[in-house]
Amino acid sequence: MQDPKTRTRLVAAESLVTHRSTETSPDKMLEAPAPAGLRQSARACLLERDLDRKVEVSRLLQERWCRGDLVLERDTELPQAFRPEPVTSPGLPDGLALTSPTKVRRRGLGTTEGKAAFVHAIAHIEWNAINLAWDAVWRFDGMPRAFYDDWTHVATEEAEHFAMLRGRLREFGRDYGDLPAHNGLWETAEATAHDLLARMALVPRVLEARGLDVTPGLIQKLLATGDEATAAILEVILRDEIGHVRIGSDWFHHMCRERSLAPAEAFEAAVTQYFRGRTKPLRDEEARRLRLLAGFREDELAAIERMAMRDMPPAGHW
Repeated sequence: MQDPKTRTRLVAAESLVTHRSTETSPDKMLEAPAPAGLRQSARACLLERDLDRKVEVSRLLQERWCRGDLVLERDTELPQAFRPEPVTSPGLPDGLALTSPTKVRRRGLGTTEGKAAFVHAIAHIEWNAINLAWDAVWRFDGMPRAFYDDWTHVATEEAEHFAMLRGRLREFGRDYGDLPAHNGLWETAEATAHDLLARMALVPRVLEARGLDVTPGLIQKLLATGDEATAAILEVILRDEIGHVRIGSDWFHHMCRERSLAPAEAFEAAVTQYFRGRTKPLRDEEARRLRLLAGFREDELAAIERMAMRDMPPAGHW
């Protein structure tokens, strides 16, 4: 059960979702004629670069899908220009400089500039998460309707997270795109574009699941500096991301059943083949608990520990 202070912070953070454009009505955010199909619309949102518009269109697309206003197209029903292909450059804001993860400067949380850099880094993750959710809707054909329900829902929540973080970033005198960011999330999306099982294994269950490991500690560090506003946003994100990783787990296990694969072995094989980084061990029992809530099985957690031991740098390596 959440304590009263946590509940208060969650309510305050969720109110920040109102950082939306009030100059344009939501129904005008999609240019006429709007695509009649969900997957065509998802591709358009994936490629959208405008910050306000991407958030609004994500919300509007989910509303239209839930109302039944959008059909679900098969690949053969898509216009040639909308058929899945590699998207080497998803929608990114003008001026955003992408660099390698090792070159993204880390700053402490003790200064306003350091907190702004931290929030910018998390906002970049959430922006990429919007793109990844819409890419899943657009790219993967022939799945049950529940698959598209799930990922339109995820896209909308990721857009809300981004809006909250961007609002906080503006309070620090910055905006998304002001600082360099890395492209690791999207590089993994490109590597798994041909295989839904690999995509579900790596994006929700490796990259996004890392947030479940580190976010509780980050919340405590922010509270220690007196930054309850940013901590509140991370609490909302942590709560929602457990559900997002579980959705990834559910569809990963669905694909394993379809292919008659053992999930732990399939997970380890996909990570070994497609993941470029090092697998990290689970930090503590809280990390294990959150992974289990997010749909991991005990034998999959054991696979993570095996891969982490394999990927551990040699003794004396810095």
